[in-house]
Amino acid sequence: MKVCSMQRWLLATALIAACASSAGAAALIDLEKFIKTVKTGHSEFTQVVTAPAKDGQPPRVKTSSGTFDFSRPGRFRFVYKKPFEQTIVADGQTLWLYDVDLNQVTARKQVEVLGSTPAALIASAASLQALEADFTLSDAAARDGVDWVLAKPKSKDSSLQSIRVGFIKGELTALEILDSFGQQSVLKFTNFQPQVVLDAATFQFKPPVGADVIRQ
Repeated sequence: MKVCSMQRWLLATALIAACASSAGAAALIDLEKFIKTVKTGHSEFTQVVTAPAKDGQPPRVKTSSGTFDFSRPGRFRFVYKKPFEQTIVADGQTLWLYDVDLNQVTARKQVEVLGSTPAALIASAASLQALEADFTLSDAAARDGVDWVLAKPKSKDSSLQSIRVGFIKGELTALEILDSFGQQSVLKFTNFQPQVVLDAATFQFKPPVGADVIRQ
């Protein structure tokens, strides 16, 4: 699987959480309200992945964009449109990643990969309290007009160091993911539409004819 696919797989098997003093308390409230009341959503997004600098070279930066849909519990769809086409679908049972250029599909059981990840937070969590089984929640300072929630996975085997979720006036606006290799992924959501009616087919995936299917 090429590098950008791995980065996106980490994102899919990983999405959200915690706060900052008085502003942070508001962020935790925003997160709790988001979990309780926003059952479906659609948004456009831009993702910037920054790899750590090596051997005196500047950090490598990759930018991509696409759309994101979700429906609680446990269903979501990322469609990367630029610069390379990829689709990630969680249908409630299986997590699918389809790389158009490679004509390759990777399938994994959702229950084995979502756990303490950002995707679990945004698409599966039933309550803020339920998140505490998998995350350590702590205060994070407001920044650039955004109230931030910070979560650190409790699992020692997690590939992530931390996850931050940003809200502006209660609306989901950004997600920051720092992995165990020091690589950072920043997603900015735009035109977020909560409580939209989504067709069931949005979260269904059938491998294209002729695609190489890898089941893990």
